[in-house]
Amino acid sequence: MPGISKKPKLHLSTEQLCQLEKIAQSRTAPLREVKRAQVLFQKYQGESITAIQRITGVSRETIYKYIEKALALGPEEALKDKYHRPKEPTIAENAKMWVVNIACTRPKDHKYAAELWTQSLLARHAREYAPKEGYACLAMASKATIHRILKEHPVQPHKIRYYLEKRDQEFKRKMEEVLIVYQEVNLQNKQDNSKEILNHQTITVSVDEKPGVQAIKNSAPDLQPIPGKYPQVMRDHEYKRLGTVSILAALDLHTGQVIAQVHERYRSKEFIELLKELDAHYPSEYTIRIILDNHSAHISKETMRYLSSRPNRFIYVHTPKHGSWLNLVETLFGKMARTFLKHIRVDSLTELRNRILKGIEEINSNPIVFRWKKFDFTT
Repeated sequence: MPGISKKPKLHLSTEQLCQLEKIAQSRTAPLREVKRAQVLFQKYQGESITAIQRITGVSRETIYKYIEKALALGPEEALKDKYHRPKEPTIAENAKMWVVNIACTRPKDHKYAAELWTQSLLARHAREYAPKEGYACLAMASKATIHRILKEHPVQPHKIRYYLEKRDQEFKRKMEEVLIVYQEVNLQNKQDNSKEILNHQTITVSVDEKPGVQAIKNSAPDLQPIPGKYPQVMRDHEYKRLGTVSILAALDLHTGQVIAQVHERYRSKEFIELLKELDAHYPSEYTIRIILDNHSAHISKETMRYLSSRPNRFIYVHTPKHGSWLNLVETLFGKMARTFLKHIRVDSLTELRNRILKGIEEINSNPIVFRWKKFDFTT
């Protein structure tokens, strides 16, 4: 071949030779790189062009091209594809921005049924409407074309990422109020004579509800593990739903004790029942400070009427809207979900209620004081 000697000399270092041999034997590298590495490795071993052609299955002209590139640029560059653009892009930048702008709208605004754009729908929309808008280069737009455009500007109209809008204008003030209460409770718990740390005797409890706990019944009996046959509990896929219950719990932040009730509904009536149980549980000389959210049952007329019948007995500290993570009783509910509520199966709502109360009894047999540890008032 013109410009190539019959026996061109490849000068490779030991490291380069090892790398060539590794790529030549690779099963995961791109085939084109493997073939180039095989040609160069065989050439370095002194094989003839004919022998290399027989071993690698590559044409003589291609072998000469690989060798020429290795002599000119070195073996590392010879393995790579040379960057080239066969022709100038046919889709102008203003046409791309038209696609991006459409992707930032909603399909229903263009009289489609879909809630979110897909690349196929965007491509179809572009083929139909872009030429009318003066972007004839999009007349043949495919899904791959739309994919490249959206990747370049990056937009992902086919995905949803959820966020939480803060609807409580007093979020920071309420959060600080709750955190200050937790600081006081932690200080109380560290003192031997904890009840004198405040101006008046106060017990703080965290109250919330866990709604929608399902009563699920097996359609066939569970099969217990049998060594050597199946190590796990075997459970039939089918089941029956018997209804749901709500757990209404008050967590004592000083002792870790839990006062809880289980109801099929959660209304002012059920919340007042919990307040009455708290009232009976603690000595009358104490003020019961309750950390709770803004559920309608907590601030209803019926609840306010009961609270007015027990003046100075209860104090509310409200968590901000969408701030349930500030309520320590949520940690208790998480513990329940990971322990006795996990995979639970029952034959009736009554059985579910009794087992929940039994689980709470087990928690109270070895109570753990829940503490708030991070106090960041700049959030």
